[in-house]
Amino acid sequence: MAYADAAKVLAEEIVRRDFELVYGGANVGLMGVVADRVLELGGRAIGVIPESLVKWEVAHEHLTELHVVGSMHERKALMADLSSGFVALPGGVGTLEETFEVLTWAQLGMHDKPCGLLNIEGYFDHLITFLNHSVAEKFLKQVHRDLLLVQTDAAALLDAFDRFVAPIVDKWVDRSQI
Repeated sequence: MAYADAAKVLAEEIVRRDFELVYGGANVGLMGVVADRVLELGGRAIGVIPESLVKWEVAHEHLTELHVVGSMHERKALMADLSSGFVALPGGVGTLEETFEVLTWAQLGMHDKPCGLLNIEGYFDHLITFLNHSVAEKFLKQVHRDLLLVQTDAAALLDAFDRFVAPIVDKWVDRSQI
């Protein structure tokens, strides 16, 4: 499957660059694939999982570190604190929610970390089109759209992360343009 293969390549790039993986701590999905491969290659994988998901037996049992927290809100806050950037792989509404939350935080200047989509097999094409439409319709500034880096290749995405410099935007909304 192309998604799982690309997830493994992302893991290989993470280890090659001597980065640590910080993710939601589960042993399922594409992020489980990434974690497994990072660990196979001797890298560090740090998970953050709410206690309720541990009880469902989806916690990865072989991570370098596993932080068990009380809620999804605590999970996202700790992952954001521990991370130096955010990569979204193809996924469902949870993936989208987490991606847009960190992107919103970047827009508001709450962090200056890169956010990116690994657009495997065109998975995010319609989302990218929607975001570009949001810019055209003036619901999203181009400078904020540009906060979301998009690549089809893990190495290219992480290279873009290395070059990323968060823009300084004095005001995230100009009321005269509404």
